[in-house]
Amino acid sequence: MGHRRADVVEHALGVLDAYGLADLTMRRLGAELGVQPSALYHHFANKQSLLAAVADEILARGPHGPRPETWDDRATVVCTELREAMLAYRDGAEVVATVHAFGLGATAPGEELVAACRDAGLDRALAGTAARTLLHYVFGHVGDEQTHLQAGSAGAIDGDPRPESDFATGLGIVVDGIRQRVGDRVGDRSGIEKHPGVRRP
Repeated sequence: MGHRRADVVEHALGVLDAYGLADLTMRRLGAELGVQPSALYHHFANKQSLLAAVADEILARGPHGPRPETWDDRATVVCTELREAMLAYRDGAEVVATVHAFGLGATAPGEELVAACRDAGLDRALAGTAARTLLHYVFGHVGDEQTHLQAGSAGAIDGDPRPESDFATGLGIVVDGIRQRVGDRVGDRSGIEKHPGVRRP
């Protein structure tokens, strides 16, 4: 019996969660599906395209709540949902971050963040930089969380699990920085001197 593309992605998620990204190979996935690895290339040209589909599915299965009106609250929600989606699967951060870096998929969070930063008043180039900065924070933080958790579970490191995450605090710091840049640019355009006695060039 043949397998649909969705079946392959479903089983790939299962292999990822059970064994990790390093063991998500076409050979292992074919064995899980009871087919030769070559049969998988009917649906995916290579492993990279498979990982792109897996990353998109991880994001699709994550939370998708209502979006606040203000740009900073919206950016915070997008980043928080991205974190939760990636934490739901072993090596989720590595999969999504890799696919995004290669330009193969996982584009929705970045597009939403660019739109939020544009709504804040940043030009296209700076909005793109701000969105990438937010994404890099989320990818890095969740990657660190997952690495620490998995290393602890495997007995590779000593010590108790971290009592709580400082993700929200760190995200707030990044958003504050973007908010400051937004305020500086608004001040530049309006000619308002933000610091008495200091004339802007």
